[in-house]
Amino acid sequence: MTKGQLILDGRSLTLQQVADFHPRKTACSLADAARERMAGSVATVNEVLASGKVCYGINTGFGAFANRKISAEQTTALQYNLVRSHCAGTGEPLPDHIVRRIMLLKANSLAIGFSGIRDQVVDTLLALLNADILPLIPAQGSVGASGDLAPLAHMTLALIGEGEARQDGRLLEGPAVLAAAGCQPVTLQAKEGLALVNGTQVSAALAMEGLFRADRLLKTSIVGGALTVEALAGSHCPFDERIHAARNLAGQQRVASAIRSLLGDSEISASHADCDRVQDPYSIRCIPQVMGAVADTLKHATRTLADECNSVSDNPLIFDDEVLSGGNFHAEPIGLVSDFMAIALTETGTISERRIDLLLRNVNPNLSMFLTSEPGLESGFMIAHVTAAALASENKTLAHPASIDTIPTSAGQEDHVSMAPWAGRKLLCITENVAGILAIELLTAAAALDQLRPLKSTAALEKVHALIRGLVPALSADRRLDRDIATVSQAILDGRIAELLPGHDGFGF
Repeated sequence: MTKGQLILDGRSLTLQQVADFHPRKTACSLADAARERMAGSVATVNEVLASGKVCYGINTGFGAFANRKISAEQTTALQYNLVRSHCAGTGEPLPDHIVRRIMLLKANSLAIGFSGIRDQVVDTLLALLNADILPLIPAQGSVGASGDLAPLAHMTLALIGEGEARQDGRLLEGPAVLAAAGCQPVTLQAKEGLALVNGTQVSAALAMEGLFRADRLLKTSIVGGALTVEALAGSHCPFDERIHAARNLAGQQRVASAIRSLLGDSEISASHADCDRVQDPYSIRCIPQVMGAVADTLKHATRTLADECNSVSDNPLIFDDEVLSGGNFHAEPIGLVSDFMAIALTETGTISERRIDLLLRNVNPNLSMFLTSEPGLESGFMIAHVTAAALASENKTLAHPASIDTIPTSAGQEDHVSMAPWAGRKLLCITENVAGILAIELLTAAAALDQLRPLKSTAALEKVHALIRGLVPALSADRRLDRDIATVSQAILDGRIAELLPGHDGFGF
């Protein structure tokens, strides 16, 4: 297979490229223009050292030790001490696909040329990435300001020949990490250790993974919601274009349009044309309003994270001949959108759980209680709904915003932090729970359509039903449902259900 090429210039990396990246498909390298910019910032660092001017992170200590000047002879030792001392992470290693994105984002950020780091160092980072040699990065230990210090220090430790990495499932340690990529350990120079460990790439990679999953969950919820509307003999009136144009909210209008594209004239809808039900419950009637708000939330997150792809988030930064100390390492923008997505996805789960309940309790009199074939003798989907309720309840706790918390660190020098990594990690927990809830809705809605046979739904929804039945057989009698739920959940996270919503590409719907 011929590999594609991704030339990192610090200015043009897209969210789609981050989502799709895998070293077996794409090899990364630095753009020539990036190398020139990086060389210029390194020259400025060297001038600072030669002049004896005091600049944070170049010839001073770090954090609360920022007022301690370091001699020229000790600047190299300073960088090594920084990396080693900051390797204080705990917990399980981050998954491979997250580590790849961390490395990609870090290399692209350094390519912008404001960090005072040599291109050879980034070449070594990319050599590991291109060989799919992935440093072991503990998931816990960052508060999201001064960057993701501990996790990125573990990444950097692999570059200097002292860390651990995985390649094809095997553990590499110390010099063997770089030898596997045909590289020598990096010899850190002034500012380089700080440039590598300081930054928001861990927070960003977690938030981006949350966004990619959230996009699939949003689209799946629209598909599942439409299937439930059909199964419940719900009214199509609430999805009328005029209603949503009157509200003037873009996401709501997009969701209503998507539902209309799935519903329409069918044998099932014709069978209840003369139904005397006046209004459906909110979890049916208000799908566009609720899921439209989710769609708009993801659009906002998409804009923020797309900008973050090509951002500089370390400190200090070098601009021509000036070294400026600021706070771009603060991950508050990422923490806030991670929390915002967590809240939106929790609502996605709660409204889906309510629709499951409606499917199981005779709202449509043509369906049996709990969708059993022998009510009383069998329990059908009774306990599957309990599982959905449990997952929805977990999400309500997990959705408590991480970004509203802060604990001062470094003797008060770092007195306000973002907690963005935790916001991203619990966002991923929520996505898994929502996938489980939506899987149960799809299973129950498909079972409801089974009971309405021989009546057929629309062509679009029959494709959804066929996909579910291709994954799991119909429920003809009580059986264990955990494997069915897991199978459909995985299909949701893989995007197989979302693909059945035509004409809606891109993140955030």
